[in-house]
Amino acid sequence: MARLQGLETHTRSWCRQLRAGHRPVRDVLTIEYEQSAELRAWEGAMVVGMLQTADYARAVFTRYAELHRAPKDIDEAVRARVRRQQLLFEPGRQFHIVMWEAALHADVAPPEALAAQIDRLGTLIGLDTVTLGIVPFGARLAIPPANGFWLYDDRLAIVEDWHAELWIDDPDSVALYRRVRDTLDASAVYGTSVRRILARARARFDDLV
Repeated sequence: MARLQGLETHTRSWCRQLRAGHRPVRDVLTIEYEQSAELRAWEGAMVVGMLQTADYARAVFTRYAELHRAPKDIDEAVRARVRRQQLLFEPGRQFHIVMWEAALHADVAPPEALAAQIDRLGTLIGLDTVTLGIVPFGARLAIPPANGFWLYDDRLAIVEDWHAELWIDDPDSVALYRRVRDTLDASAVYGTSVRRILARARARFDDLV
């Protein structure tokens, strides 16, 4: 029974979590963000939630709600996500985020929302609480750019899969995810190089301006 309880704690099925919609899940995550001073992320599939615009987040929540047949509390979930982003500007916190360039080209939202999302990323470069790195197409990779995850200080890793979220707090596993993130980070570029990558991605939508 103890082992089963441990599995229930660490493997949080989306089916169970989303019975009441996306908003409660966002609220639980916000607590973890608020309790952390240093947050590190890897994402290869889409823009990470902490950097999403409202319209981009709305598109993502809608698609996942349809996939999991969950209640569509989309507006509440979007408001919760946007409120959490205030933490990006709080002194004393550091967000170290690395994404694959492919995330900028995933058409998970309407073109106008994608263009605005790329513009938003450009405004965050240089913010003293946020470090944004991009692994470019063609970069040499020491490991494959697999599923996304967040590290909350050195105490917790939250990993997203299709069927569930994995909440991992044993030190050896957290350290493994830290090595994964650092290994992918070694292939990333920053600053002016990120601006060039954003400009390439944004050029697809020049006719919208």
